[in-house]
Amino acid sequence: MTDPTMALLEYLGKFGLQLDDDLIREGVRAVIQAVIEAEVTGNRRLLRIGAKPYERTTERVTQRNGYRERPYETRVGEVTLLVPKLREGSYFPSFLEPRRRAEKALLAVVQSAYVEGVSTRKVDTLLQSLGLTGIDKSAVSRVCQALDEPVQAFRERPLEGDYPYVWLDATYLKVRQNHRVVSMAGVVAIGVRATGEREVLGFAVGASEEASFWLEFLRSLVHRGLQGVQLAISDAHEGLKAALGQVLSGASWQRCRVHFMRNVLAHVTKADRSVVAAALRTIFAQPDRPSAGQQLALVAEKMAPRWPKAAELLRAAEEEVLAYMAFPEAHWTRLYSTNPLERLNKEIKRRTNVVGIFPDVAAVERLVGAVLMDIDDEWQVDRHYFSQESMHALYAPEEQQRLSASLHLEPIH
Repeated sequence: MTDPTMALLEYLGKFGLQLDDDLIREGVRAVIQAVIEAEVTGNRRLLRIGAKPYERTTERVTQRNGYRERPYETRVGEVTLLVPKLREGSYFPSFLEPRRRAEKALLAVVQSAYVEGVSTRKVDTLLQSLGLTGIDKSAVSRVCQALDEPVQAFRERPLEGDYPYVWLDATYLKVRQNHRVVSMAGVVAIGVRATGEREVLGFAVGASEEASFWLEFLRSLVHRGLQGVQLAISDAHEGLKAALGQVLSGASWQRCRVHFMRNVLAHVTKADRSVVAAALRTIFAQPDRPSAGQQLALVAEKMAPRWPKAAELLRAAEEEVLAYMAFPEAHWTRLYSTNPLERLNKEIKRRTNVVGIFPDVAAVERLVGAVLMDIDDEWQVDRHYFSQESMHALYAPEEQQRLSASLHLEPIH
């Protein structure tokens, strides 16, 4: 296939015209940017804006809300595109590939496993399905390096602004170390900005979930700029709880309600679990924190004669499982559990299950990092996870003014 960029240069060369590289790149960028603007303007049927900037028309369905930068590789070098953000809905240029990094990372991991001699029949079959034979070790090294650099930059990027909500969770992956296959923890943290957008904050891979591992991970987030955390949501990992108390001592902790209910029901006879589960749900159906506390005490009192351990666990965890009720009610459904991390973990598992056993820790970090980068890219074009109005309810009036000034928002009255 003829490269149109190179064909244009050859055509101009016939007339003795020479173009500066920067000028060529700028021309390419301008053309692609014009395509993006035309595409995002769109029409109602395509669920796009339906109008040009500042145009008043009945076809308009939403407004632009600034831009985000997106690097794009071309034959004349990398150019920086401005992808429009929308107040309602989302937009991603159709010609960009939001999953390109993860696919490359998966391929690189499979290739690495093959080169290192630890490939399985499943890996061999996958390579054949991809049309790959006779893999060259130096070529794999180049592919891995091209992926490692952006993943490392993503892991080390500064975190700016306040993140009032942070979710943390771990998943387990099999890695080959010292000729043995070991289970390693992959921990992920996501957060919501003061403006309501989600963001992948970071990830790490370690041999265990001990407090020292979580402590190092949380300190790395704070070192990169994590601040303003009001609520941390996680499961009851003992190591994580201890680390949160040291690093984010000013934040409340919400114990994942879904996992907690499973823990309580484990102390109830199987035949009675549905009845007890219904009783537990009445606690969380209350309209406010005082009412929920009263209902919890009542449920625990009724449970105590038959299931004393379950009742004791329920009473002891009152502050932990009801912490989310101290925050705006509009946020409750997303604060009481680690469910917002479920999609990330499912996507990580979907990719890692293809590999099975990773050849080394670097391969895990490469693939997991690429998957998270792709998801974070998609989140940047999604609509706000929480509305800006509801986020303002988190802050006192003077704090609202500070955030509005720093984020160029209109104060909420």
